Amino acid sequence: MGRLFGTDGARGVANSELTAELAMNIGRAAAMVLISDEVEHPTILIGKDTRLSGDMLEGALIAGLCSVGANVELLGVVPTPAVAYLVGKYNADAGIMISASHNPFEFNGIKIFSSDGCKLPDDLENRIEEIVLDNVVPYALAKDENIGKVTRMEDAVEDYVDHVAKSIGCDLEGMEIALDCSNGSSSRTAEKLFTKLGAKVHMLFDKPDGININKDCGSTHINRLQNYVREHKLCCGLAFDGDADRCLAVDENGNLVDGDYLIAICAKDMKDRGVLKKNAVVGTVMTNMGFNKFCEANGMTFVSTKVGDRYVLEAMLREGYNIGGEQSGHIIFLDYATTGDGELSGAMILSIMKRTGEKLSTLAKVMERMPQVLINVKVSAEGKLAFYTDKEVKAEIKRVNEILGDRGRILVRVSGTEPLVRVMLEGENLEEIQSLAEESAQVVRERLS
Repeated sequence: MGRLFGTDGARGVANSELTAELAMNIGRAAAMVLISDEVEHPTILIGKDTRLSGDMLEGALIAGLCSVGANVELLGVVPTPAVAYLVGKYNADAGIMISASHNPFEFNGIKIFSSDGCKLPDDLENRIEEIVLDNVVPYALAKDENIGKVTRMEDAVEDYVDHVAKSIGCDLEGMEIALDCSNGSSSRTAEKLFTKLGAKVHMLFDKPDGININKDCGSTHINRLQNYVREHKLCCGLAFDGDADRCLAVDENGNLVDGDYLIAICAKDMKDRGVLKKNAVVGTVMTNMGFNKFCEANGMTFVSTKVGDRYVLEAMLREGYNIGGEQSGHIIFLDYATTGDGELSGAMILSIMKRTGEKLSTLAKVMERMPQVLINVKVSAEGKLAFYTDKEVKAEIKRVNEILGDRGRILVRVSGTEPLVRVMLEGENLEEIQSLAEESAQVVRERLS
C-alpha cells in the first residue's frame, strides 16, 4: 500500500484526514499524470455516493482538476461501477469516485479509474503520491482559456441502468425481492434496474440523508434484510454497500448467502453453459477453504490473490479469466464490467434462479462452507506499520499454524481501508478456531493497539 492510496483508493475521515485541500491536490496531480502530448485537456468523470462530505470533496476535486486544464463531467450520485463503465461510454480519460464504500458516513475516499475502466495501477498511484506528498514537480496551473470546464451528465443513471439490464439478457417477471440500498448509491439506481428487469421490489434503506449511509443496514448489517425476507415470504433479498460495488444475498429462509457462495453459483452456471474461460475462478486469500473443495469437485481451477478486487482484476486480465471476487461481495464479471458491481451480481443471481427454477437455498448447496471466524482488531496507525515486524505477533501466528496443521489455517492481515488488523481462522472445529482466534486477537491488541 502507498502513503495515500490503500487497496481501494485514498480514504480517511472527511475534513480531518481527507481534507478539501488534499482532494484538490489529488485532483491536480491525477490530471498532471494523465496530461501528455496526445491529451492536453483530459476529460475526467466524477461520481459520488450519498455522504454529507461528498459535495465538499467534489468541489475540491473540480477546482484541482480544472486548475491544471482538465475538463470535468459530473455524474452525480451513482454506484462506483457506473463510473468505471461510463468512462468508456463517454470516451473520458479517467473517472473518479468519491466514496468510502462500506465505511460509516464520516469517512470518505477517492477512487480513480483509468480510461479502460480499471483502477489505476500502482505505478500511476505512486506518481500521484510523489506530486502530492513529495512535491517532485510543481503544480502546472493552467492560464486563460486553458482552464478546464465543467459539464453535468444528466443521463448517467439511465445509461448505467440500461447497460446492466442488457448484460443480464433475462427478464425477472414473477420474482418478488427485497433490495437493501444501504442509504447509498444504489438508492438512485436499484429500483429502476430491477423494475426494468421485471421484478417486484420491496425497497429498504433507500432514503439517504447524508449521514445514514451504511448505518445498521446494507451488506455489512444484514440482519434486518434477513428478517424482512422471512416475514414477507419473498424469494430472496439483495444487500448492497454504500457505493454498490458489493452484493450479499439472503435466501427465501432468511439465510445469508455471502460472496463465496454467489461466486460459486455463478461460476458453476457459467461452466454448465460453456462460457467459463479456462475453467478457472479467481478469489483471494480470504476465500473460504470450502470454495477450493467446490472447485476441485466441479473441475475448476481456483486462483488466489491478495485481498482487494484490484488484485483479483489484475489476475483476471493477465490470465484471461472472466469471473472472480471476494467473500465480502465484490464480484467481477469481466465480460460486462471492469470492477465489482453489486447490482450486476445480484441480477446475475436472480437470472440463474429464473432460468433454472431453483430457490436460492438450493443453488447455495453447491458449496459447503468450512467454519470460519473473523475478528477485527482496532489498531493505531503505528500499529499497522509495526505489524510487519512484530516478533510476538509472528510467533503467535506460527503457534496457531502448528496447532491446526492441515486441519485449518490462520490469516492475519492489515486492512487496506480501515485502522484494523483482521484475524481470520478456518478449521474443522468451530469451538477450537473461535478460541484460537480470540487468543491471537488479544496478542495483536496488546502489541499493536
